[in-house]
Formats: sequence, C-alpha cells, structure tokens
Amino acid sequence: MDKRENSIEISKTEFRKMGYQLIDTISDFLDDISNQPVTTTKSIKELQQLLGNSSLPNKGVSADELLISTSKLLFDNSLLNGHPKFFGFITSSAAPIGALADLLAASVNPNVGGQILSPIATEIEKQTITWLAEFIGVSPSYGGVLVSGGNMANFTAFLAARTAKAPKSIKENGLSNTSKQLISYCSKSTHTWIDKAAILFGHGSNSIRWIPTDASNKMNIKALEQSIKEDITQGHQPFMVVGTAGDVSTGVVDNLQAVAAVCKTHDLWFHIDGAYGIPAAVIPELKDLFNGVEEADSIALDPHKWLYSPLEAGCTLVKNPKHLIDTYSSHPEYYNFSLTEEGGALNFFEYGLQNSRGFRALKVWLALQQIGRDGYVKLIREDISLSKYFAELAEQHSELEPVTHNLSIATLRYIPQNLEVKGEKRAEYLNTLNEALVNGLQAEGELFLSNAIIDEKYCMRACIVNFRTTKKDIEECIEIIVKEGRKLHSSHSLT
Repeated sequence: MDKRENSIEISKTEFRKMGYQLIDTISDFLDDISNQPVTTTKSIKELQQLLGNSSLPNKGVSADELLISTSKLLFDNSLLNGHPKFFGFITSSAAPIGALADLLAASVNPNVGGQILSPIATEIEKQTITWLAEFIGVSPSYGGVLVSGGNMANFTAFLAARTAKAPKSIKENGLSNTSKQLISYCSKSTHTWIDKAAILFGHGSNSIRWIPTDASNKMNIKALEQSIKEDITQGHQPFMVVGTAGDVSTGVVDNLQAVAAVCKTHDLWFHIDGAYGIPAAVIPELKDLFNGVEEADSIALDPHKWLYSPLEAGCTLVKNPKHLIDTYSSHPEYYNFSLTEEGGALNFFEYGLQNSRGFRALKVWLALQQIGRDGYVKLIREDISLSKYFAELAEQHSELEPVTHNLSIATLRYIPQNLEVKGEKRAEYLNTLNEALVNGLQAEGELFLSNAIIDEKYCMRACIVNFRTTKKDIEECIEIIVKEGRKLHSSHSLT
C-alpha cells in the first residue's frame, strides 16, 4: 500500500480550496467587525440548542461543510474582543498576522519543549524573549519562556523565586519540613493570581501579606518595610515582593524603584506583575513611571494583552535564567535531549511547567517585526490617549463622574441628575445602579465594559488595548452609557 486511505487527510487541491474560502470568510468578518454586536445576546440555552444534543457521530462530516457552518457559528455567537467598542477586561484586539501565524505554526506543529523537536521554533522563541526584554527596557540577557497567560507567567516566577530563596532542601523535603514560614508581599490591588499561587503551591493564603496602598493606590513602601521587619522578628522567612506595573482595576504602577530597594536591603526576590501594563514602558514620556524595572528578578507580561497578540501568549522573563533551570529541570532516563551543541541549545521544558509546548512564539515574533518598536509606541500611545478622552468626556457630562485614569484604563460612574437620595442610601443606590448598568451593557451587545471597586464605589471600567477603537467609538459609548443609565434609573423603585 503506497498511501493509506482515511478521512483525516485532505488533498492539496481541497485544502487550497477550503483554505482560500476560509480566508475570504475571515477577511469579510474582520472588515465588517465594527458593524456587528460586540457580543451575542443569546441565552446559554439558546446556544446549546444551536449545537443540539446528538451523540458523537459515528460517520464523519466533510471538512468543507464543517468549516462553513462553524465559521458562521463562531462569528454570530461570540464575544468579539476585536470589536472597536470592546473595553472589557484586558484582552486585546488581535493583530491579523497572529491568526495567520497560528495557522502556519499549527501546520508545522513543532513541539517547543526540546530543541531537537523544534530546531528553528526554539530559536525563534529565544529571539522573541530577547526582543520582549529589550522592548520593556531590561537587559536582553534576561531569559524566559512563553506561557499561556498572566496566571501562568506569574506562577512560573513564583516557583523560581521560592527555589532561589527557600532552604536548599525544599526540593527533597518539601514545605512541611522547613522551620520558617515563607512569606510573600504584594499590594492589596495585586491580581488574585498571588492568592491562587500560595494555595496551590502549599504555602496557604495566610502566607501573603497584603500591603495597603497610599492615596494614589500604589503600594505603601513604609508599610511594606514594617511588615517585613515584623515577620523577621516573628521567625518567618520573607522571600518575595510583587510590584505591580499596571494593576488590573485602575492601571496604577507601583513605585518599582522603591520596591526594588526594599528587596535589595532584605535579600528578597523582586517580581513585577506587568501582565497588562509593562508594554507601556516603551513610551519615552512614561520611562520614569517604570524606573526600577531593570532591577526585577522576574517579570510577567502578556503579549495577548497590550502587544495585540491572539490568545494564548504570556511570558515570564527572569534576570538569571539559571533560576528557571534550578526550578524546573528534570532528566529522566527516557529524555534524550542533549544540551552540548555549540551555539547554546536550549530545551524549554527546563524553563517551565510544560513539557509538550505549542509554538506560541511565532505570532508574537511576527507581530513584533511587522509593527516594529515605533509602531507599538504609536499604538500604545493612542490607546492611552483614547482612555484619557473617555475620562475627559465623562468629566464634561453632567450625569457621569470620572473616578480614575491611569495608562489605558479609565473608570467612571453614572450619577442621575437631581438624585434626591442622601447619605448611605445614596452610596448604596449608586453602587446598585452602576452594577446593573455594567451587567446590562454587557448583555445588550452595543459595547462591553467591565467593573472596578474603588474606595467602595462600584465603577464602570474601560480598558483600551484595541487598535480598532477611535474617538468616534468613545463618543458613541458615552451616549450609550447615559441612555442606558437613564433607562435603568427611571425604572428603579428606590427613587
């Protein structure tokens, strides 16, 4: 038998035909995305009905038919984070070259765990890591690994920090045999990943010190120093401080230089959670805001946030990559992956939690080249300017209250005119009203905002990491928010 007969293979002619048709369909979708609803208005039950409840088919369906029906299913029933009025959470509008990169990567399908399994893909990921370090203003000698997103990027650094700072016997004896409790520190506005890491990796949530913030919502450095000293006095072992470069609620950047100095004084690992905000370090006029980034032992960033990569693309950068090898390297006898090749071979399975790894780097690598540093400076600067415009329009409107603006995140509230409710009832009513407004806007599909709680105020939160958004979109969103706010307020029984 020269060739196996099966239903999985697609002939060159058919593959080309279906591929061209799919690319045409995707091109039309992207070209018309601004005219579509931001998200589906169908209920979960309606979505389930679209799929039906039939059992797994015994006989296959033609690939051509499946691609046509599935394209429509996705385009008509998804939340479109590429829509110019999508400002929720922090998922960017994805660069089209990233979609083509994922197709190309999947076609070759390298396993970027071992160099021998992915010769050129490994080199591309290494170069991507170097470029990302240069991009945010740290030494290109930082090493790192691409992961799925912010949680995994931060987890990867957390475990490297523990290996570097914990007693050397921890690998053999575990946490239960250490005489001192390992303590980590972060501001109260740090993303919930730190809580998850402490729990999943055996430290317990009580091992985290949530440091209060100052009036500008940055970590209080005096409180940090005091907490570290108290823990040392009580016989604990501080090992890690997390500084935030763009917190997810308001975009605030901690005083990274001051945090670095505290870490140096007490010999602690300095980690920066820059999953959202650290790409803004490329903007010349914001350089001072990120002073101290070069002192970090590790940095988390997400290209699928503010570098416009398709999901999934997170990254952990480490000043001394040996800490990753110390943490993750394992050599069972069935691993025949030599690292003796001239030129510095690297097996990425030694840098993180995964052994089998997809080719995430390609879409980031291609976008970095297509857009270039100057292109990113322009795009990120424009996103920041648009979020500032959002806050300015809210300031000018009698029924809106801007609350914060940092980087590309603006928060605001809807406040009805002539609201007669006073005191605690007023605060309670406005929180209830704005929560209902966020939920309503998310469900109706005209725009998509998320929320933030700031000084006990429930706020609407717009995060702009979207190269399709324009001033016109912002203006239209202000109108939609006020229109829906009035509608909700007029139907509310409290007033």
